[in-house]
Amino acid sequence: LDALAESIAKLGMAAATAMLVTLVVKYFVQHSLSNKPFPSGADVFSDMVKIVIQTITIVVVAVPEGLPMAVTLALAYATTQMLKDNNLVRVLSACETMGNATTVCSDKTGTLTQNKMTIVEGNISLISFGTTEEAKNWKKEVKPEIVNLVFEGIAVNSSAFEDKDEKGNPTFIGSKTESAMLAFIKSLGASYSDIRAETNVVRMYPFSSQKKSMSCVVKSQGKEPYRYYLKGASEIVMRSCTYYLDSEGQTKTLDDSARAKFDQIISAYADKALRTMTLCFRDVSSSEYKRFTDDSPVDGKLICLGIVGIQDPLRPGVVDSVREFAKSGVTVRMITGDNIQTACAIAQEAGILIKGGLAMTGAEFRDLSKEEQTAAVKRLRVLARSSPTDKTIVVQRLQELGEVVAVTGDGTNDGPALKMADVGFSMGITGTEVAKEASAIVLMDDNFSSILKALMWGRVVNDSVRKFLQFQLTVNITAVVLAFVSAVASDDNQSVLSAVQLLWVNLIMDTLAALALATEPPSQDILDRYPTSKAAPLINVNMWKMILGQALFQIILNLTLLKFGAQLFHLQPKDGTLTPENLLVLRTMIFNTFVFLQVFNELNCRRIDDTINIFKNLMNNKVFILVQIVVIAGQVVIVQFGGQAFKTTPLTMQQWLFTILIGSLSLPVGLFLRLLPVRLIPIIPHVDEERQPLVSPERMRWEGASNQMILQNTFFEAIRKKKPCYDGGAKNVANDSVWKKAYGAA
Repeated sequence: LDALAESIAKLGMAAATAMLVTLVVKYFVQHSLSNKPFPSGADVFSDMVKIVIQTITIVVVAVPEGLPMAVTLALAYATTQMLKDNNLVRVLSACETMGNATTVCSDKTGTLTQNKMTIVEGNISLISFGTTEEAKNWKKEVKPEIVNLVFEGIAVNSSAFEDKDEKGNPTFIGSKTESAMLAFIKSLGASYSDIRAETNVVRMYPFSSQKKSMSCVVKSQGKEPYRYYLKGASEIVMRSCTYYLDSEGQTKTLDDSARAKFDQIISAYADKALRTMTLCFRDVSSSEYKRFTDDSPVDGKLICLGIVGIQDPLRPGVVDSVREFAKSGVTVRMITGDNIQTACAIAQEAGILIKGGLAMTGAEFRDLSKEEQTAAVKRLRVLARSSPTDKTIVVQRLQELGEVVAVTGDGTNDGPALKMADVGFSMGITGTEVAKEASAIVLMDDNFSSILKALMWGRVVNDSVRKFLQFQLTVNITAVVLAFVSAVASDDNQSVLSAVQLLWVNLIMDTLAALALATEPPSQDILDRYPTSKAAPLINVNMWKMILGQALFQIILNLTLLKFGAQLFHLQPKDGTLTPENLLVLRTMIFNTFVFLQVFNELNCRRIDDTINIFKNLMNNKVFILVQIVVIAGQVVIVQFGGQAFKTTPLTMQQWLFTILIGSLSLPVGLFLRLLPVRLIPIIPHVDEERQPLVSPERMRWEGASNQMILQNTFFEAIRKKKPCYDGGAKNVANDSVWKKAYGAA
């Protein structure tokens, strides 16, 4: 915009300088060749002042001082409206950047999901339950010692607590996962506060994003003086378990058969999009406790109590939002700390993970080389068991591919990724202050659908600036050329548009046009196109077509009226002489026609594409309508009552109708220009300004189907040769190149 404004200003200065030189030379040549006496010094000075005033006016009209105001107005209006959509914009430029976003890397918990977690299934001491009533039956079936272990492990190994919300209703404060567990034991009649009061906690190990677990050590009345409780991500915690507890309270060895059963439980819960948590414990001797450090306990030889499945349903509207993002050419990638099965199930439910899309863990992604990461990130849809570092790497690889990346984050560790992203979204409810400070936009409701609204407003800001440019450049070219040509062609060196009239035109095309075109609210059809490429010009092909076409039409029309308007409007008497009064009427009518050409062309400029219906959603923009009313009212006052100040004279009703009808010709000309194919205008080069996805969904689905065929062929080939396809471990599958493709696609 700065470069464009500078170029326009230079052209305006050049036109003004050329006009000044031409009029001064013409003035002295005319009077030198005239038979009349040469004007006095006072007359020459007065005429020179008039020429200079016209020249300065040309500069004022040509210099786009309204451009910064249009940008500021568009951003200010968008940010205030976005606040109503629960988006607090901290960095104004982020609003414009979001309009060109090509990728959204979103957290699952709290953004895609409701962050309202409840335990809906469980298998504790090898007894399963799926409802609250079944959980109560579980409590009756197992021994009290097991119930006490589960209740104590959940109550003390937690930092959540119960309090009242703003409405005075009881609610749990803290981690939603911990809150779900406390709510679970509360539903079974246990009081977490009583258990905490009766238990002496000697060490507390907060949740670790690396270990995906949290733990604590309490004093015990059992056979050992201490007891160690741990809960965390099932597939990680189970590696530290050596034993498990059955319904009789007997400690059994966790052999391959038992471990396979637990793996099946975890897999079944994950396939239902449930977050799985494993509860375990072990008794600790005094000598062993002394080896515990403040940073980490001594893991291993744990006894598995059981596994619970926690449900966190998708937010309403997430599926529709993901679909709208896809339609608008924006790829949504889910980055989560959940295990890969849970993440894939939720991503499939939300429409994020499609056939052919890649799902992998953070550890797998980190192990890839830079080139492999770049190749993988093109198809990456789900990154599970990820760390904040993984999120930063994903953002970096995407930006290296030319993507405009938006990232969501809520934790302190998300700060680097939020800073690195083109647009960082922090959570207003669950986000830390560090995350909010690092972000450009704060989601006040932590809702994924609010990001879609931010995308729409961002595109509106971009469109508003381009609409204003289209309108201003048309008026610029027309006004400068018309003023120059009419002044040079006239006998008195005066432009058909006076200096004050040009200042009114400048007000229309700068301040009022910026207000009208920068306050357009977003409509749903703004998502029917792909993002604008970084390499796309500020003024696209359709805009140039409209600017040059309208400017040429208006220049020819006004010069024609200047030449033949007296005959057309019946102002010239039979003797062919035009009286000063009729000349003033003619110039007033041309001025009125010029203004109404801009009024109707402003309707054309509501669209910067080839859309035929320029009146679509017009009634939604009350500011545009109000500005048009103000402009028309101001024009009526200037024409009817401007007099000597504006060099106008009152027009009759018939003359008003003539000028308005002629001004309205901007609309059919605009329609013709929209229907005119760009390829028929060789002077305007065609540049595809849309940014295509790195891998289109169609191609991804096709490749996914191809990979599935490879998988099936490999499977049947192995059967035919009587060789094992794989040994049952996903890790071994992923190590083979052919299987890795198929496994990733699946």
